[in-house]
Amino acid sequence: MSPEDEQGYPEAGQTRTRLPGGDPYGGAPRRTGRTSSRSLVTVVGVVVLLIAAIAFANRGDSSTDDPTQKNTAPRPAPTAASGTRPVDTKVGGIPSGFAHTEQGAQSAAANYAVALGSAEMFNTAWRHEIVDTVYATDVAAAKQSAMDSAYSNPKFLSNIGLTKDGTAPKGQTFVSRVIPVGTKVTSSGTDSTTVAVWYTSLFGLSGQASTNPVTESWYTTTYELKWVGKDWKITDFQQKDGPVPVGRDQTASTADDMTKAVEEFGGFTYAR
Repeated sequence: MSPEDEQGYPEAGQTRTRLPGGDPYGGAPRRTGRTSSRSLVTVVGVVVLLIAAIAFANRGDSSTDDPTQKNTAPRPAPTAASGTRPVDTKVGGIPSGFAHTEQGAQSAAANYAVALGSAEMFNTAWRHEIVDTVYATDVAAAKQSAMDSAYSNPKFLSNIGLTKDGTAPKGQTFVSRVIPVGTKVTSSGTDSTTVAVWYTSLFGLSGQASTNPVTESWYTTTYELKWVGKDWKITDFQQKDGPVPVGRDQTASTADDMTKAVEEFGGFTYAR
C-alpha cells in the first residue's frame, strides 16, 4: 500500500459513483478547491488519530487510579541492568560482599558461575580456594572431596586433552570460560534464594596440534544460595543443557587467533 492509500487519497483510475439524485456537480469535473479541502481534512484526521494513539500507548497498562501508583517506575526488563554496583571487594580474585537482596543474589550467582567454570578449577590449589570462597562452610568440605575426585581423574583429563596434572600439553592453551547471558530468581526468602544462570561456555584446547579444539556450549545452572555471615554462598546446584540458539554460518578462527584472544581479553565482574 502506498502512502497515498494510507492517507485516504483516491486510487488512480477510480470510477466516481453517481448518486440516485443525479450528479450534484452536473457531470462536470469536481472543483480543485473541494478536492484539496477534503484531502486536507483526511490528512488532519489521520494525524490526530496518530497523536491520540501515541498518547494512549504512553499511558501504560496501569489499571488503578491510586495516586500513589501513578509515579511508580515500571519493572526493568529481564535483560536490563539494575544500575546497582555489585561489589567493591574480591576474595582470591572472586567478587564477594554482595548485597543482601535478590539483585545481590543474582550477581553472586553469575560471578560464582564464572569462577566455577574457569580453567583455574583444574589446578588443585586454585580449585580449593574457589570452592572455599563460593560455597557455604557447612558444605564446602564435601564439595572439595567430590571435585578433587572428578578433576583429578586421569581418564577424564585424558579425554579433554590435559596432562595428568591438569595442564595443557606443550604448545597448546587450555580454554575454559563461562559467559553469563542472564539470571533469574526462581524462589526467594529472607536468607535463602534460588537463582538460575543462563550462560554460554567456551571449552577446549587451542593450538596447532590440538585434537580438542575450543567449542561453544549452552547451559543453565540453578544455584541454591544461603546468606552466610555477610555474603551469599552456594549450598547446592543443578545443571541442564540450553536453551541453545541456532548457530550462524561463521568461519571458525584459527588456533593462533583463538589463543591470542584468550590471552588478551579479560573477564568481567557481573552485575544484575
